[in-house]
Amino acid sequence: MPDQRTALDPLWRTVVGAVLRDERHRQGRTLRHVADAAGVSVPYLSEVERGRKEASSEILAAVAGALELRLVDLLGRAHALLAGALGTLDLTTWPAGPAAAPHLPRNDYRASVTLLAA
Repeated sequence: MPDQRTALDPLWRTVVGAVLRDERHRQGRTLRHVADAAGVSVPYLSEVERGRKEASSEILAAVAGALELRLVDLLGRAHALLAGALGTLDLTTWPAGPAAAPHLPRNDYRASVTLLAA
């Protein structure tokens, strides 16, 4: 039942990509601008944002840095989406563009990040 799993328990790469894309859109920056600043290709960044590529920690750090985000902010926002702290996210239609993205606060995430253990 892959469709049910996606709706109930989204993949980490999908959530992280959504956070990165939302922040890039909120800053009014292009894929090219952020990709150049992060040292990655535009197609690769696009795939990461759409949750189609599992980015390494080095790539995530580079892209977050290009967006002036600390890794803790990126992880905190992803955690908030997974935990439902910022409202309901329908990943069956994700990514539907910036209008579908929940508002993610920039650099003022105050909830604690918990490590999820299996």
